[in-house]
This record gives sequence, C-alpha cells and structure tokens, in this order.
Amino acid sequence: MTDDTRSGVLVSIGELARSTGLPVRTIRFYCDEGILESQRSTGGHRIFDADSATERLLLVRRLRGLGLGLDSITGVLRGERSMADAIAAESARLDIEFRSLAWRRASLRAMETVAPAQRAQRLALLAAAQDGGAVHDCLIRFWRRILAPIPRCDSDRWVCWNVPEPPADPSVDEVVAYAELAALVAEPDMTSIVRQQYWRNRPELIRNPRALYISMDNVMVDVVPLVAKDVRPHAGTELDRFVNAHAEARGERDSPRFREQLLIDATDSDHRIHRYWALTERFLGPRVTIGRAHAWLYNALAHSTDLTDAQPPRFTPMNSPRRSTSPTPCVIPGCPLSYR
Repeated sequence: MTDDTRSGVLVSIGELARSTGLPVRTIRFYCDEGILESQRSTGGHRIFDADSATERLLLVRRLRGLGLGLDSITGVLRGERSMADAIAAESARLDIEFRSLAWRRASLRAMETVAPAQRAQRLALLAAAQDGGAVHDCLIRFWRRILAPIPRCDSDRWVCWNVPEPPADPSVDEVVAYAELAALVAEPDMTSIVRQQYWRNRPELIRNPRALYISMDNVMVDVVPLVAKDVRPHAGTELDRFVNAHAEARGERDSPRFREQLLIDATDSDHRIHRYWALTERFLGPRVTIGRAHAWLYNALAHSTDLTDAQPPRFTPMNSPRRSTSPTPCVIPGCPLSYR
C-alpha cells in the first residue's frame, strides 16, 4: 500500500485514477451510477477515501473482467445479492448465449453445404427455426394440444419423454432435422391427424380421457421392449389391452366390429407422422419412441382384422447410427415409460 492509499487519507479523482489505472471519466461514471461514494472538497471537487475507494474500484474492475454487468455488480456492492449468485447467473447467461451461437453457426454451415438449387427452400426452413429453445417450446405446445383433455401434471411426463431437447452444439444435420420438426408441427392439419392417431375413431365418446391415457401408458410400457427387440407385430395380450382400453373408454366391448371401428379414418400411415418420429429418433438415441410403439400396435391391429395393406412404413431415421436393441432406462422421475 502506498502513502496515497493509507486508511483515512483523502485523494482526488486524479490521484485515484493513477493508483487504480482507471480513467477519470470511468471513475466519474461510477460515482454518477452510485457504485462509488465520494465527498466534495471546499472547492467543490470530488475527493475519496483512498483505502475504501481503491478496494471498491478494484473489485468492480475484476467483476467487470468476468463479464458481469453493472446491475449485478451494484447488487453485490450493496449487499443485495452474493457474489456467488451473481457469478452463477452470469455463467447461466453465457450458457444460453453459447447455445444460441452454436445454433446460428450450424445454421450458417447448413446453408453453405446445400446445393444452390435448394438454398431458397433450406433458407425458409431455417428461418422458421432460428432458435433451438423456441423450437422446443413449439414442440411442447403441439403435444399439449394433442393431450389437451389430460391434466398437465400427467401429460407433462409424457411430453418430457417424447420431445427431444435441442442439442447444445448441433451438427448441420441436427439443426436441419430440428427445424423440420418445427415445420411439421406448424402444418395446419398436423394437430388433427396426430390427435386422430392417438385418440382413434369417435373421440367424442371417450368418457374418461385420463383413464384411457393411463391405460395406454401401461400398454406402452410392455410394447416398447417388444419394439426394441424387433418382435414382429402380432395379436396377443398387448393388443388386447390396447383395444380393451379404447372399448372401455367408450362404454363398449372388444369385438371384431369394434376393432374395425378403431381403424376407420386411421392416420397412422400418414407420411408426416412417419417423418416426425423418424426425425425425433435422431435425437433420442437408442430410446424407442412412442411413435414406433404406436406403429407396432397399429400393425398388430391391422393384422388382427386382416387389413394387412394398411400398415405404415417402418421408421427409418435419416443418417442415424445403428441402434442398440436394449432399451434405455428413463431417468425422469415419475415418467410412465420408465423401465423396471
């Protein structure tokens, strides 16, 4: 500590600038913003307690060096928040910023790698999905519309299992695939065709949607391992439970006639549904999607009514590596598709 910065010594703004290495205009700005306290000399000039002012300015400079904004620094200096909280908040902000930059970088590279004849189409696709977080929110809203009769406390578990998070550092293929998911759910009739697939024919007759939803989840828990092991769709306990769930929800019984009714106006073979789940599989790794489980049950139902020509195509995700046949445990608390 120099003579100029001894405790209790008053120094001018110029002396404080020389001892801290900060410009006079910066110190004056900090005073005006209430970050640094000053007194006035008899001549009306700013004077400072050398010890406390120097310590405060060095702390401000170090926190600014970490990227903290003046609002955060002021909160720390006034004791309104801890330094640890301020640093954690800035770190979280940078995480969001880096994800945004990674998304933009992948989008730019996606434009660089596309053939000239396809640039306009790809530009329109990427322009509608400039932010991965916004696309994720769009996908969540889509599935909440599909599951609208179900309380959010139940349906959100389904959504968290089936809606992929945007990659933190996406590749070109991933950013294009994620953008295409957004484009698919934005199509005017996509909500109606997926709702028809999930709730089947005559949904207005369903007396307790939540009970049907829970029954369907229980069926899917047993269907998913069959799909993972490439077991061919077939009549049996899983299909019977699926049909019974829909029959009971409508006050009916399982019968050949009712099974045929479940196939009336079926949208399972719609290419957009197939494409949606194929794209989703890119992000879920070895996890079996609910789309593949639904396809398995639909094929089994079609076989049981001799409508073998109604089968949808197999899900074959684009450019995806060979997947393990072992299901991956769900790590989401309370998720209905957790494996036991």
